Amino acid sequence: MKLAVVGATGLVGSEILKVLAERKMKIDAFYPVASARSVGEEITFRRKKYKVIGMEEAVTLAPDIAIFSAGGSVSLEWAPKFAKVGTTVIDNSSAWRMDPDKKLIVPEVNGKVLEATDKIIANPNCSTIQMVVAINRLHKKYRIRRIVVSTYQSVTGTGKKAVDQLMNERNGSEGEMAYKYAIDLNLIPQIDVFLENGYTKEEMKMVNETKKIMDDDRIRVSATAVRVPVIGGHSEALNIQFAKEFELPDIFTLLSKTEGVRVMDDTLNHVYPMPLNVHGKDEVYVGRIRRDETQPKTLNMWVVADNLRKGAATNAVQIAQLLVRKRFVGN
Repeated sequence: MKLAVVGATGLVGSEILKVLAERKMKIDAFYPVASARSVGEEITFRRKKYKVIGMEEAVTLAPDIAIFSAGGSVSLEWAPKFAKVGTTVIDNSSAWRMDPDKKLIVPEVNGKVLEATDKIIANPNCSTIQMVVAINRLHKKYRIRRIVVSTYQSVTGTGKKAVDQLMNERNGSEGEMAYKYAIDLNLIPQIDVFLENGYTKEEMKMVNETKKIMDDDRIRVSATAVRVPVIGGHSEALNIQFAKEFELPDIFTLLSKTEGVRVMDDTLNHVYPMPLNVHGKDEVYVGRIRRDETQPKTLNMWVVADNLRKGAATNAVQIAQLLVRKRFVGN
């Protein structure tokens, strides 16, 4: 098994290395890959030091799997070049997500659709991943008709520059701005650019990606995405309308049996998911589960996950592990 991580020196790339090490995935040859300015740097992976290599060299090495976390433009240019030499690319950017010829994969939800011929596989948006993991079994039993989702997304979703801005503001220091406005002691109701319909690109990602992953164009999604002064962990308030009526105890049972989900709901003792709870965790945490008393067949719940883990790195590594289990790579 030869594995490359493209963007290995970045925020998500570093998390991918951490997840790979924790999961003890069998790797015979490891290639950390980054842009020209990082080539030659040393990184540590599984207690060994490796020198960062460039894209051209990585392609010539023809790894079995390449996990990309280097931005959309890099993925559009280089993923096909890796695929051409037989590498299976798992891409964290938005470049391939809505391409009708590429699979958009969350292993717990739709991993079964992967085939050996899929050489470029898209990793969904972080906020979409945690939502579909939480709703998957509910949809199968009750058929979701509509979701209204409000997100509260960590600055780590933007990257190191945003984390630095938050900490500079908190410390009273001058520094480069990742956002147009201050983020400390503030909320910014904009993630990514605004589109003609008044929604942001992030919000429309949740709309379109959910339908593709769940393989159901009938699911209607209305999203509002908000950036909050939190380091690590995206939170979401979901209002879910079903086609069928439900009993609340059955919802708790289904969620507790859903792969990748942990129920944290004991309101009498003030127990519910928060970003502080989920830091460094791979599961999607669900709490504040309650019926919407204003209309029938409708549920409210609160969903929290570590956006750098399940929302990016862990999901990508899980896809790699699935490829190995299916014997699509490494033979």
